[in-house]
Amino acid sequence: MNIQVTMQATESAMANAIRALAMDAVQAAKSGHPGAPMGLADVAAVLFNRFIKIDPSDPDWPDRDRFVLSAGHASMLLYAIHHLLGYDDMDAEQLRRFRQLGSRTAGHPEYGHAKGIETTTGPLGQGIATAVGMALAERMLNARFDNNLVNHYTYVLAGDGCLMEGISHEAIDLAGHLGLGRLIVFWDDNRITIDGATDLSTSMDQMKRFDAAGWQVQAIDGHDMDAIADAIANACEETGKPSLIACNTVIGKGAPNKAGSHKVHGEPLGDEEIAATRKALDWPHAAFEVPQPVRDAWLAVSRRGRIANEAWKRRKAAHPRVAEFDASFAEPDADTLGKAISDHKRQLSVDAPKIATRKASELALEVVNSVLPNTIGGSADLTGSNNTRTSGMRAVSRTNFGGNYLHYGIREHGMAAAMNGITLHGGFRTYGGTFLAFADYCRPSIRLSALMGVPVTYVMTHDSIGLGEDGPTHQPVETLASLRAMPNLTVIRPADAVETAEAWEIAATAKKTPTVLCLSRQGLPTVRKDHTGENRTRRGAYLLKEPCGARHLTLIATGSEVEIALAAADLLAINGIKAAVVSAPSFELFTCQDQAYCDAVLGTAPRVGVEAAVRQGWDVLIGSGGAFVGMTGFGASAPASDLYDHFGITPVAVATAAKALL
Repeated sequence: MNIQVTMQATESAMANAIRALAMDAVQAAKSGHPGAPMGLADVAAVLFNRFIKIDPSDPDWPDRDRFVLSAGHASMLLYAIHHLLGYDDMDAEQLRRFRQLGSRTAGHPEYGHAKGIETTTGPLGQGIATAVGMALAERMLNARFDNNLVNHYTYVLAGDGCLMEGISHEAIDLAGHLGLGRLIVFWDDNRITIDGATDLSTSMDQMKRFDAAGWQVQAIDGHDMDAIADAIANACEETGKPSLIACNTVIGKGAPNKAGSHKVHGEPLGDEEIAATRKALDWPHAAFEVPQPVRDAWLAVSRRGRIANEAWKRRKAAHPRVAEFDASFAEPDADTLGKAISDHKRQLSVDAPKIATRKASELALEVVNSVLPNTIGGSADLTGSNNTRTSGMRAVSRTNFGGNYLHYGIREHGMAAAMNGITLHGGFRTYGGTFLAFADYCRPSIRLSALMGVPVTYVMTHDSIGLGEDGPTHQPVETLASLRAMPNLTVIRPADAVETAEAWEIAATAKKTPTVLCLSRQGLPTVRKDHTGENRTRRGAYLLKEPCGARHLTLIATGSEVEIALAAADLLAINGIKAAVVSAPSFELFTCQDQAYCDAVLGTAPRVGVEAAVRQGWDVLIGSGGAFVGMTGFGASAPASDLYDHFGITPVAVATAAKALL
């Protein structure tokens, strides 16, 4: 009993250190969210003191527990913990510079800004959905190796807002269906949102909701240390179910006048309330000051983790498959893949198939998946349409985590977030498919892929009016422009099977950039019939057809419209007009080329852009005075050939627009 009392006292002091550092940092920044860190401090103290397996001296240790702060606005909880654990990049100065330019302590946790931040959070719901991918990666790696190498948990702190967001439904449904028993979510059930009490906007019984999705559910007093510990211990038992622990907490706990109010959610406590809080917590220490005994208690967590890591390294050194394990976490073998793709391209140039680029993607994936041992594919219930499952792939299920293909169901947003989590966890290269029109269902997670620099591949098929009869709801006329507007995202729209193979080589070897492959439903002819070992798509744009002598015009096209531009060039040639044709599969890659190359490709002659999408973004290639043949509004339901004629995206229309520039 005395030991238990001592542990509770220690954890109470550990929690108060979080509260003090959080309120001090928010006050110094004159902005931030003190309420959630103060309310969750007890849960965090127990979790770290008694359970979590983490080694700040080796933050990338593959078998560490993952800790995801889905309620990213509570970032000072994470920064305070990292400071107390002794992360070497999180000294007190970083806390003093909370939310300041150039600090590691951004307003919301950002992956890569500081050690130990497992994922960027802030957009509510993204953390819990990304954590599903991490927990899934842990189970898949465990199935490939064993408990000696892979045996850890994924812990998530989520708030009311995370559970209100629609993505949470997709995430908890998928996690329950797959039986991700190593996923433990703490719900900060403080009944407060920015506008006021949660009953202003929701009456959801979250316990029943999670139970219906196949989760283990528990409800506790989030300030009772032993109750917290018992709940975590129960959640860690092998039930084959993910766990929700509903923690009844008081937002801003410790602040005598503001605790329990929405006023403590997103603004500093103020000097008077901070002084009152120090008195209430019996914390007579100056701002950012933590007494050594409390620091020692937190550092003991780090020492425990370091001992566990050292034991793991000994097990790993004796493991018969250590080389294979290390290879799964290493960069892909770009040289071997490049040779295999080049051989594949050579055969395509000989065969010159007329196939949809979605089918060409499947053929390229056969090569990628045969070379890279750790690819994980999937689709949001469109496997047969996206062509994302290659021969020999086996479905992942709750009874077979050794598979390599995920049926994400009709959960595009959850799929994208889970792919981020799988990639962030390490050990796999992942891709997933849906229709390009549904990229907007995925967009917040795609944006985080780009923001974090996570090399996920999005296979987006049915990329234009060329999909035909399904009509304007499925025809993504504006989507290309919106994706091209996103920083650090490579958008590739290949013209044929050869460019598609090159696009997959780019995507599969990307290091810090996600890729969106925009692929056709309709068959496209091979326009690259002369084999070259160079990956010309990596240039972003290149001269596909160059006339003899000085050109009069330059026709620039992407994807399915390249064949239209080539036909238009032939029509112009009949009239003695020399038109060069440029294939421009990726605007982003082209803008990375040196100016001399760009000038040589674009030339000085008038330019015409051709794409079955809106013009926005095209002026970077054709200039404001260039002509554009494409879409000016939404599409329609009809056979593809009829739609191209109806909307005037034809060789004759391109030739006419080109002549008007002369």
